[in-house]
Amino acid sequence: MTDSRIPTARLGTGGPEVGVQGLGCMGMSFAYGPADAGESRAALERALELGVTLYDTADAYGAGENEKFLSPFFKAHRDEVVIATKFALSIPPDDPTRRIIRNDPPYIRQAVEASLKRLDVDEIDLYYMHRRDVNVPIEESVGTMAELVREGKVKHLGLSEVTGAELRAAQAVHPVAAVQSEWSLFSRDIEEGVVPAARELGVALVPYSPLGRGFLTGSFANAEQDLTADDFRRQQPRFTGENAAANVALLEPVRAVAEAHGVSLAQVALAWVQRQARVHGLSVVPIPGTSKPGRVAENVAATRIELTEEQLALLEPIAGKVAGDRYADMTFTSAGRD
Repeated sequence: MTDSRIPTARLGTGGPEVGVQGLGCMGMSFAYGPADAGESRAALERALELGVTLYDTADAYGAGENEKFLSPFFKAHRDEVVIATKFALSIPPDDPTRRIIRNDPPYIRQAVEASLKRLDVDEIDLYYMHRRDVNVPIEESVGTMAELVREGKVKHLGLSEVTGAELRAAQAVHPVAAVQSEWSLFSRDIEEGVVPAARELGVALVPYSPLGRGFLTGSFANAEQDLTADDFRRQQPRFTGENAAANVALLEPVRAVAEAHGVSLAQVALAWVQRQARVHGLSVVPIPGTSKPGRVAENVAATRIELTEEQLALLEPIAGKVAGDRYADMTFTSAGRD
């Protein structure tokens, strides 16, 4: 291990202590086009070396293939890593635009057994409900998840894309360690209700897509023109057509701040997200996704960047100007129900 390891933060009042930045592993198997397995394995090792200990996956990522891919790494470093996976969301392979959500108790039990087998572990450190099925009372779903804790199959519970009210209802059943939602310079809807509820209840925020699915890095300008046909981002409204053209212009202040610090656009975007822990008074552990060791090091370095008040003011208006929703169907998000 090196001296450049990142500091730590606690997930929830009784949850695990993890590095203040985690690693989203979805793209190693799913959604963003082909990834190199060897390079992905090197990225996992590099992340751990730098103090990244929270590794995020889900049963929906590649229909379980992401969990299988990560299993050898987790087994090799079981006492050093916090394994986070999810249930509730399935994506039909013949139609990647569709989402099927299930929160019913029998399905939860079926899902956890399948994830335990694919991961080849006895216990999942952090088990998230990936999306909310409004037809099943959240108390019923979380009640079943709490049973998994008592049975020793799961250590801590998490929720993804829930509203502030849903988080409070869940917390009344069993302590929630973390809430995962999209949070970035482009997506700030959770600050209205979810963030205050999390702060009040002592729940950590785990922002996914803190780099706007790569758009905030400047790596692509229009998903339909720049990305492969199997890339999930081609289905997201803000990355295509006139929306993409309008949103590219919003990167100018990010670029100006990056030039002032001599860093990348990605590092500015991550530094902004990391700062939200101080702004809102709660633990914030973003999980930028990458399959490249160099990008891991770049992302982790963002935890040491301090943005000035003037730079923060320059970045503040961006989210309010973004064209297009983050999903074609926002009913699957907390913003779609708030």
